[in-house]
Amino acid sequence: MVRSSRITCSSAAAVAMAGTGGSSSSDDDEAGEEIESAPPLRVGEERAIGSWGIRKRLLRAGQGWATPVPPDEVSVHYVGTLPDGTVFASTRDGGGEPRTINLGSGDVIAGLEHGICTMKKGEKALFILPPLAYEDSGALGVPIGSELHFEVELLSWLTVVDVYKNGGIVKKVLSTGVNRQTGDLDEVTVKYKIKLLDESIVEESPEEGATFFVNEGHILPALPKVLKTMKEGERAVVMVQSQYAFGEQGRAAKNQFSAVPPNSAVNMDVELVSLKPVVDVTGDLKVMKKTLKSGDGIHTPLDGETVHIRYTGSLEDGTIFEKFGFDGEPFEFIIDEEQVTVGLDRAVATMVKGELAEVTVKFEYGFGNTEAQRQSITVPSCSTLIYEVELIDFTKEKESWEMSAHEKLEAAEKSKVAGNDLFKIGKFHRAAKKYNKALNYINEDGQFEDEVEKLMKTARVSCWLNHAACCLKLKDFAQAISLCSKVLETEPCNVKALYRRAQAYVESYDLELAKTDLRKALELDPNNKEVKMLQANLKKLQVESNKWDAKLYANMFDRMAKESDAVSKKRKVENASHNEEAKSSDAEEALEVVKEH
Repeated sequence: MVRSSRITCSSAAAVAMAGTGGSSSSDDDEAGEEIESAPPLRVGEERAIGSWGIRKRLLRAGQGWATPVPPDEVSVHYVGTLPDGTVFASTRDGGGEPRTINLGSGDVIAGLEHGICTMKKGEKALFILPPLAYEDSGALGVPIGSELHFEVELLSWLTVVDVYKNGGIVKKVLSTGVNRQTGDLDEVTVKYKIKLLDESIVEESPEEGATFFVNEGHILPALPKVLKTMKEGERAVVMVQSQYAFGEQGRAAKNQFSAVPPNSAVNMDVELVSLKPVVDVTGDLKVMKKTLKSGDGIHTPLDGETVHIRYTGSLEDGTIFEKFGFDGEPFEFIIDEEQVTVGLDRAVATMVKGELAEVTVKFEYGFGNTEAQRQSITVPSCSTLIYEVELIDFTKEKESWEMSAHEKLEAAEKSKVAGNDLFKIGKFHRAAKKYNKALNYINEDGQFEDEVEKLMKTARVSCWLNHAACCLKLKDFAQAISLCSKVLETEPCNVKALYRRAQAYVESYDLELAKTDLRKALELDPNNKEVKMLQANLKKLQVESNKWDAKLYANMFDRMAKESDAVSKKRKVENASHNEEAKSSDAEEALEVVKEH
């Protein structure tokens, strides 16, 4: 009896077993999948897995729900037998060591690998594989066409990540991390040791780790790429090919570290010690929030809600310009009411209760390009501000679905009035947000009594019109047209909606559509001065448009006539030249004839 801890199969065998050219997975069955929607196997139960004819019998249940997938590195014990019990391969002989298998590498029969991908840690199972043809089957003691039985115990596995899917950076996870995955902007503290393949150390972090921002890079190109696949507390070994390490140039020896020869691959031991998430609050890198301490829950303050905070504001050189909420009661302000700098307001709106953060605010979202007198000092113009802020609590408003119909109407009216006040002082963007908020309370989704629905309809029309007025001021003409059209679907004879939509059409240079709306508005309200003024302006624009069109077409026809004339002249010249060439050719032929005679 011949036993081996390495099992191989010919390509023909793989094709016969898989029916798909020897692939370790198919379009129908992904690695780790047993049977779609099937309940878990019970101990002693047997079931076919995939479409390859493999059967699995559970001998001992595993832990948890996770299963390995290629290219993970698994540690297994297995015993391979024929149906009559003859052992042809075993890792258990003589107290043998477990076998390490890189899934997806072709180390073992594809069918066995497919079975391993359905197992959980600690699980033991029997896999029955359909008949296979083996190369050198006599040496293995496996007759051609035999059914094979594998008793497999999955001891553990290491998650392996091929970062670029080209083998250039391959990470093997030694211990998993927690919380969120690292982002491009995050500040990290990392312990690392970088070695050549001969174990020479070429770079090593300080004992406490190195702190840097991921997007700023560090030491070699592979490190930030690997960090973006890691979680806080994770440890890994990373194999890095030369193009992602020190490249063609290598690196000279420095301090106590060895030189790196050109085109050298390296191995990295990496531990992500800590992670401080950084968020680009405004999307333009001008308000950046770095979380120093995580808070509780997932809810953040909404516009109009009152927040309670403690904060210190300082300049880049560390000079404190104000400090609130540390003596006695916390500092309070209402989100999106311009009671603090825009940058601080926007940042606090992204925080959860209990969160402590450092917020860096560029001058565009701070005090602008003018000096500002604050609690302690005068802040110079164009100053970058650094806030350390803690969100102690916030007063959460009722959600729309929690309100009665009358509460919705009251909330909508309050928000609309706030929008009107902002519109009067030229705060059109904020006013638009208030009108939109009001509309969220009284949207058309709910079912209400007739009297209440009538009030809500009136409130909706008012908010749509006011919002449209904001859009006209903000030059968002498409949105203004959309809002006025909503009003006209509800009230086809609303003169104000016709007038504002006509304004938007004029600004969009849709003059015929503007003309149609104004004509209807004057039919409904013949003495409306605003509509008449816009109509007069429209007529002037149409005259100018007609003149411009006439000039455009005249120039076009003139250019076409000139081009046609030029083409005609060119053809005449070409024809004359051709005739001259023909005459010259005829004369030359006649001269040749004379010479011959």
